[in-house]
Amino acid sequence: MFPGHAVVMAAPASLFTDERAALLVLLLAIGPASPRRSLLSRYGSAGNALAAGPSAWRAAGCTPEQCQALAQPPREALARALRWLDAPGHHLVSLADPTYPPLLRETASPPLALFVDGEPALLRHPGVAVVGSRRPSGSGDDLAREFASALAAAGLVVISGMAAGIDAAAHRAALDSQGLSVAVLGTGADVPYPARHAALRNTLAGRGAVVSEYLPGTRPVAVQFPARNRIVAGLTLGTLVVEAAFRSGALITARLAGESGREVFAIPGSVRNPLARGCHRLIRDGAQLVESPDDVLAVLGPLALAQGRALHAAPCDPIEQAGPRRAPGAGPTPPPDDPHYQSLWQALGHDPTPMDSLVQRTGLTAATLSSMLLAMELEGRVVAEHGRYTRNP
Repeated sequence: MFPGHAVVMAAPASLFTDERAALLVLLLAIGPASPRRSLLSRYGSAGNALAAGPSAWRAAGCTPEQCQALAQPPREALARALRWLDAPGHHLVSLADPTYPPLLRETASPPLALFVDGEPALLRHPGVAVVGSRRPSGSGDDLAREFASALAAAGLVVISGMAAGIDAAAHRAALDSQGLSVAVLGTGADVPYPARHAALRNTLAGRGAVVSEYLPGTRPVAVQFPARNRIVAGLTLGTLVVEAAFRSGALITARLAGESGREVFAIPGSVRNPLARGCHRLIRDGAQLVESPDDVLAVLGPLALAQGRALHAAPCDPIEQAGPRRAPGAGPTPPPDDPHYQSLWQALGHDPTPMDSLVQRTGLTAATLSSMLLAMELEGRVVAEHGRYTRNP
């Protein structure tokens, strides 16, 4: 008995035989995860852990508040979660379940359970994380699509966090190449974040999987996203950082991958591009510099084969398979408010970009772009060299 607390009674006996409900009760006992992992490990199932009673909960290290929540679970929240699980395609995979992703189980703090909307078997398939800036340059967006398309076509599951920018580009390119992709959310599996990615979330659930350690309905909270990154890193054989600033959430994912003994890859960029500084930092710290999808496959191919999965050769022109290019988010302050100038400024990267790429990124004609680029060059905003254009730093 804890001083200042009422006597904690045992959990309702009806929960002992309903493993899904028992596991949800463990998840709803919010607080330190380590004691609940210990209970699952010692007793083999959530039902047995609840049946062990308050003395066992305390011995495992559960706080008084957790013991109370285990004995008297919030019934409304429990009922909501059970209703979500009753829907087709919805799953709950326990750490005690033999189908739990083995690579994730090996990490320092594996989630107690995973809510999955889609195909849970994909979490055990060899995968690669593709992460980076939420506001990539034009070339960064292209590289994310090129690499994700090729890696998915080779047989890897492309895993990311469904954030704006590099994450979304990687998911879409993997799906466009008829490959597989998994999104790991920092919200409930039913809560798209950002909200404009609702359609992407639904597509991923239908053709891949959407995963979360948080209960359905969980809204976005800042602290949940770094925690999400450990799952992205833990599910995969390696993490590829496409473009990231010096202080970026993608670097957290890369660090966690390295700490878990996984491969870390980084694509170098222009020294004038502030979004390349995070990748350069990773390379200085020992990440593998990669220039093509084949560089990644050369390392991950043998690791996938050790898991019983042979990868295919990367296609020779993966970026064309990824579909039409999409203009990325804005970088520095653009020139006039004219939407065409805004679109062009967003499409210009820190590396020289040829006219045909600008046409594809903006949807404008070459004649229109030439006139706009000339005006911007005269204003000192753009530098032109050998038919390629870049922002003037």
